[in-house]
Amino acid sequence: MSKRRIIINVSDAKVSGNSSDVLVTYSLGSCIGVCLYDPATNVGGMLHYQLPDSKMDPDRAKAKPFMFADTGMNMLVKKLVSMGARKKRMQIRIAGGASMDTGPRGFDIGKRNHLAFRKIMWKNGMFVDAEDVGGFSPRNVYMDIADGTVTVRSNGLEKRL
Repeated sequence: MSKRRIIINVSDAKVSGNSSDVLVTYSLGSCIGVCLYDPATNVGGMLHYQLPDSKMDPDRAKAKPFMFADTGMNMLVKKLVSMGARKKRMQIRIAGGASMDTGPRGFDIGKRNHLAFRKIMWKNGMFVDAEDVGGFSPRNVYMDIADGTVTVRSNGLEKRL
C-alpha cells in the first residue's frame, strides 16, 4: 500500500487519523517542525512554525496563527483533542531550529524558537520525547500516521526520532 503524503508548508499545520497518510514538511532551517501523536487513537499532527511568540506581531498572528509557536501549538493541540487525542498521551518529537545564515546577526531565531517551544511544553505539563535541533543544516521531517514514526532527513542522512 502506498502512502499519501500531506505537505505542511511554512506557517502551516495539518492533522490526520488515516493510517495511510504521511505528514511531511521540507526545508526546516531556523523554523521548528513539531510532531504530535497519540498512539491510543492513531491521531497525529504536524506544525511548521517560523517565530517564537505571537506578541511579536499580533496582527500577523491573527492572520497566520501557525506562524508562531504559541498560537500554532494551541490550535494544533485543540484540533487533535477534538479528534480524540489526549494531551497526556501525546508523543512529541521536534526538529529544526538550525542556525542559518539568513536574517540579522545575533538574532538566532532557531535557538529562540526552540526555547519558546520548551516553555510552552513545560506550561502545558507536556514533555518532548525526542528532538533533532540546532546545527547548521536544513531538515525534512516525515511522520507516519500508522504508528507515529518520525524520520528526519538532513545532508543525505536519515534518522528516526
